[in-house]
Amino acid sequence: MYKIATLYKPFFILFLLLIIGINSSIFAQVKISFKNNVLLLENSVFQRKINLDSNGKLTTISYKLLKDNEEFIQNNKNFNKKDSDKFTVSTSDEFSFLLNDKKHTGLSGWDYNSHKYIKDGIKLFLKSKTSNFNIAITYLVYPNLPMVRKKIEIFNTYNKELKIESLDVERLKIAGGGVGTASWIMNDYGRQKHLGQFIGNCYDPVVVVHNHKERKGIFLGNEAPGVMKRTSVFLQQSLLTVGLTHIEQNFGFRKWIKPNTSWESTWVFSGIYNNTDDPSKILNTSVNDYVRKHLGARIFQVKEMPTFVYNTWAPFKHNINEKMMYSLIDAAAECGVQEFIIDDGWQDSYGDWGVNKEKFPNGLKPIFDYIKSKGMKPGVWISLCSAETKSEVYKNHPEWTVKKANGDDINLHTDKEQLYGWESKSMCLTTGWRDYIKNVILKMVNEYGLEYIKGDFAAVTGAYTSDKTRSGCHAKNHNHKDRNESMLEMYQGTWQLFDELHEAAPNLFIDCTFETMGALHLIDLAMCKHADGNWLSNFVDTAPLGSLKVRKLAWSRTPTIPAASMVIGNQGLDDPNFMFSMKSLAGALPIVLGDPRNLTSEKRKEIKEMASWLKEMQNSHNFMTYRQDLPGFGEPQDGFWDGFQRINTATKSGGIIGVFKQKSFQKEMWVTVNYLDPKATYKVTLAPNKKKVFKGIGEELHTKGFKVKFKEHFQGELYEVQKEK
Repeated sequence: MYKIATLYKPFFILFLLLIIGINSSIFAQVKISFKNNVLLLENSVFQRKINLDSNGKLTTISYKLLKDNEEFIQNNKNFNKKDSDKFTVSTSDEFSFLLNDKKHTGLSGWDYNSHKYIKDGIKLFLKSKTSNFNIAITYLVYPNLPMVRKKIEIFNTYNKELKIESLDVERLKIAGGGVGTASWIMNDYGRQKHLGQFIGNCYDPVVVVHNHKERKGIFLGNEAPGVMKRTSVFLQQSLLTVGLTHIEQNFGFRKWIKPNTSWESTWVFSGIYNNTDDPSKILNTSVNDYVRKHLGARIFQVKEMPTFVYNTWAPFKHNINEKMMYSLIDAAAECGVQEFIIDDGWQDSYGDWGVNKEKFPNGLKPIFDYIKSKGMKPGVWISLCSAETKSEVYKNHPEWTVKKANGDDINLHTDKEQLYGWESKSMCLTTGWRDYIKNVILKMVNEYGLEYIKGDFAAVTGAYTSDKTRSGCHAKNHNHKDRNESMLEMYQGTWQLFDELHEAAPNLFIDCTFETMGALHLIDLAMCKHADGNWLSNFVDTAPLGSLKVRKLAWSRTPTIPAASMVIGNQGLDDPNFMFSMKSLAGALPIVLGDPRNLTSEKRKEIKEMASWLKEMQNSHNFMTYRQDLPGFGEPQDGFWDGFQRINTATKSGGIIGVFKQKSFQKEMWVTVNYLDPKATYKVTLAPNKKKVFKGIGEELHTKGFKVKFKEHFQGELYEVQKEK
């Protein structure tokens, strides 16, 4: 009998688990429960408790790391004056918003309605004690990450519209934090230091509040799009907030909720860490892991990530034609280009997006076919929201245009109504224009075989305008009530366009430029969830200055932003020092411009060898999915060395390293590598000739590394780190 019981014991346990409905997250050490009015969020590394007390006050009462039981939030009963310089809490009010100009927070009084367990988390439904509306707060927890993702939904049970403004989705009040004199506020993608009170902007998808004395901190993530982000630190003593812009700001958020409907906010997240003097460590680990595994970034869904892309914009601008294209395609193919993008100048007008028959008498189909015959993917530039006043679509659909306060049409892109000498207006993506431009693009996909679009120019506000009121839409007949409501709706209309394009054309790579995002060099987590890449700059400088700018911009936005989504232009293939730029570009998504016809056959061969090496590295290590800081190498700047590593932290197979000397008098540096298997043997080789540089175990690479000697004033090299089988 004992033997039979032992034999069937595993099956019996499995049967019990199925019967009682154990969630699979249990096996990943995630625990979520709501009992006795306390919400518990826990995994293997942290625990957060949120209490709904007898007065209906909702507040976080504990947020701690489990390994050493370090508490980041303590209630008043446990507060000790000796701990006043540590992270402690008096009262966290959990969230805040204005509803018809009246402020509501977690302390305003709430009755419990119900709760619902969902994938990775829980949804808590509450009813206001003082007003006739309900809310639902969603909390998500992921295995092994010390963070909570959060959003709020507001239900209108009134018989009139509700106006929502100044929304903070997350509010954590850290008593003892004061106004931040003991903390660095790492802003601008978590890369720049700030001291004291702080209000974040569009460049703050992640802010890190690092207590340098206590060697710990809190990271705050904001998934709101573009200029709608707001993260604040210490505006009130010890208070941290994450959410949407407040109504008094240039791009103040507003949402009108109709009776018997609801509205969901954008996501935010917060997390905790300790035992480090380096706040960038959390960017390279927990934040980077979250973005890669759980954000839902589009780039990680691309089956074949591009590693070498060519674009025609510089030096040709609009001066392109059919004959030129064929010669450029031949030269680009000889350089090992994988994707060939035809930029502005192919169309008959902004808006109608027909092919200019004077420049391309046979249309684009034969050219696209020729691109494919050379083993490359074809793409085009298109403005997502621009229509020239001469275009038929502008004349036939005046109801789609973005409006000024006085009802006139407007060009959001710049302070002028003209672009490149012709008058153009902006079209609103909350109208029928969205379906129109989607069908324009899908027609090119279906008829020409289009595989890449560079979607450009302003959709909500302009990167080149000095007038901040030149944003949003005042139209009365669009899918928004007023200008303040329009801005978030216009961003979300852009995301809907991208999502519908991806659904209809799964292999289409969508490049959403910083101009569409609405600010110079702007990319954020919201965009990454809907577009594959972002044309991030127009650096026209030749190497070594252009190369430095590429590496500096890539460093500044990563590892918060996926490096493979960063399309950094405009380095030229025909620059005499292009190889320095090509190696620099390997830290992001390598995009090149210039005139490849000017290159000798030897130079084309040299570039192709490096392009082939990059493709091989992608096939071997999937390095485009990863990027981390190179230990001991900081922000790229003149007079120093800098570098990056793109190590596959999942397989530990290795990856690539970039090391650069930028006008430094120091002739040699030791290079160490993180995130390898400490016991496995690795080989380091130089690109693209694979000359051996180092061989040893991962622990030795991590603690000692290998020496790099550069003789030139400006020099850069790429290396492969490969695990031996």
